[in-house]
Amino acid sequence: MRVMVTGGAGFVGKQLVRILSGKTDLLVADLLRYGTPDWLTEEGSDFRFQRVDIRDAAATRAVVEEFEPDVVIHLAAIHYIPECDSDPANAVATNVSGTVNLLASCPAGVRFVFASSGAVYQPDEAAHREFESRLGPADIYGITKLQGEEYVRAFAADRGISAAVVRLFNVIGPGETNPHLLPAIVAQLRAGVDSISLGNTWPKRDYIDVLDAANGFATVALGTNPDGVSCETVNLGSGHQYSVDEILSRMRSVLGLDFEVRQDPTRMRAVDRPFLGADITHIEEVFGWRPAHDLDETLTRTWANPEFLPALNGRLT
Repeated sequence: MRVMVTGGAGFVGKQLVRILSGKTDLLVADLLRYGTPDWLTEEGSDFRFQRVDIRDAAATRAVVEEFEPDVVIHLAAIHYIPECDSDPANAVATNVSGTVNLLASCPAGVRFVFASSGAVYQPDEAAHREFESRLGPADIYGITKLQGEEYVRAFAADRGISAAVVRLFNVIGPGETNPHLLPAIVAQLRAGVDSISLGNTWPKRDYIDVLDAANGFATVALGTNPDGVSCETVNLGSGHQYSVDEILSRMRSVLGLDFEVRQDPTRMRAVDRPFLGADITHIEEVFGWRPAHDLDETLTRTWANPEFLPALNGRLT
């Protein structure tokens, strides 16, 4: 089976490549916005690599036509919310137009797995369910992902593509490429301080281990939709919500850390949804997937070896 992973050099992509290497004929496609990671160029790798900018329709088509994938797992995106807010044109060009460019390059019969986001849902205290919860993004990132979903469904219906929309929730673990919550905390604490600066600490999120996220994408990509479903939609999360305060409490307890928290107004989002949780019943029913890693394990592994990019400076998203 020939599998192409866009964004394959990224946070989730790295772990997904590890899962698929040696089991599939694998092509990693990435723009390498954050540089070339060492593992990508190691000798003896069981995958090929192609640098490509999905905003370039001709270049994207050339890669797809040359490789002729059976499966495309589309992870490539601008997903750091402050970056989407500061440069919305690039967010749309990458997350929407880039997705269309890739879809337009795929012939009939391809399985196309799209990495969407829990950010497409309207804020709600209840865990979000794929076919019951209201859609209503609260930011530009969520809007681009919802638009991407619509294009995936349209191409699946019109061009004979077997598609799956995977609404991914907040991913944590070693290897982060953007300054999200856990890097914000770990980067400060590993500097030896006894007081850290954060923004809002009350919002609750569903945090999924990067290993579980990668395994979820692999499971959906190598699986099949139910009969008659051209485009399946599933949530990919842990099924549990935690506030930032609860994350901090777990870090103190599990890791034996002692620190204070200062609220920094410059780190606060002007718009911050209070709850974002995933109901993961449907993905288990359709694809047989469930998470295998709990929060304490993820925090322990991340603290021991963060593997964050050097550019991550502890800023909170």
